[in-house]
Amino acid sequence: MESLSPKNAGDLSVGLNAVIVSVVEDEPCVLIVSRKAGTAGEGDLMALPFGPFEPWRHRTLDAGLRSWVEAQTGLKLGYVEQLYTFGDQGRDPREIEGGPRVISIGYLVLTRRPGTDDLDRRGWHPWYQFFPWEDWRRGRPSILRDHIEPRLLRWIGAASGSSGRDRRERAIGAFALEGTEWNEELVLERYELLYEAGLVAEAYRHGGVPADQSVGVSRSMTLDHRRILATGISRLRGKIKYRPVVFELMPPEFTLLNLQRLIEALSGKRLHKQNFRRLVEREGLVESTGKIDTHTGGRPAQLFGFRR
Repeated sequence: MESLSPKNAGDLSVGLNAVIVSVVEDEPCVLIVSRKAGTAGEGDLMALPFGPFEPWRHRTLDAGLRSWVEAQTGLKLGYVEQLYTFGDQGRDPREIEGGPRVISIGYLVLTRRPGTDDLDRRGWHPWYQFFPWEDWRRGRPSILRDHIEPRLLRWIGAASGSSGRDRRERAIGAFALEGTEWNEELVLERYELLYEAGLVAEAYRHGGVPADQSVGVSRSMTLDHRRILATGISRLRGKIKYRPVVFELMPPEFTLLNLQRLIEALSGKRLHKQNFRRLVEREGLVESTGKIDTHTGGRPAQLFGFRR
C-alpha cells in the first residue's frame, strides 16, 4: 500500500452504501448501479447504491441514505438496518492520490419482489453471481472443488510455521474442509480469506498479492463494495434464525412452500419440508387466510399471512 499524503490527513468524507435485497423466482437479488468510467480510477464496475452524507441537507444518516437511493434507483425504502462502518485506510484510491479519508456506513435494506420489468430496468442481480461458492441448495458447489480448494491449499503450503497453521485452520473452518460442517453465516470471513489469498479480482486491483488464476470465477465489484455485500448477507443469514425479517420479503399472502423456498434462497441450503412446517407452526409466525392458491401447478395449496 502506498503511503498517504499528510496534507489532507484531517479531511474526512462520509459515504452511505445500501445492500438492497429482494428475492425473485427463488433467487436472492441485490440492487446494483454502475460506477462510471474514470471514477476512483477503476473504470466501469458494479457498485452498490451509494452517495455522500451531506449534513447541511440530510437531517439524519437514514434520511441521507433514503434520499440517495431514491435518486439513483427510484426505489422508496421500507425496512432499513445499519450494518457496519467501513473505514480502512486507502479503501478509496482517491485517498492515495491526496484526497480525503473516505469512510462508508453500510445499510441492509429488504424489499418485496420487484416485477420482471423492474428487475431488468433497475439492475437487480442474483447475489450468487458475486459469491457462487455460497449456494449449497444443490449440494457442495463445484467451484469449491475445481477452483477454490486447490488454490487455497497452495496458498496454505506457501507459508511455514505458525503462519501456515493459521492459514490452514482458517480455511478449514471457513470452507468446511476435511469433513467439517459448512456454516452459512461466515460469508464475510470466506470473502476476506479469498481476498488475502489473492483469489478475487479486488485483491489484484487494490495492489495486494498477485492475482491467482481463479480471479475470473466470480463477479467483482468496485472498491470494497463486495465486502460490504458479504457483510449484509452474513447479517441477514444470521438474523433469519431469530427475527421474522423474511416477511419483509414476502407478499401479503403466500404458501408454506413459498416461504420455505425464500428461506432456502437466502441461507443457500435446502430445508427438510416436514421439519420446517413443524417449526413454523410451533412458533406461530403465520396464520391461514382461508384462501387457496390454485396456481401451484399441482395440488391447491393453502394461503397464509404473517401473524403480527
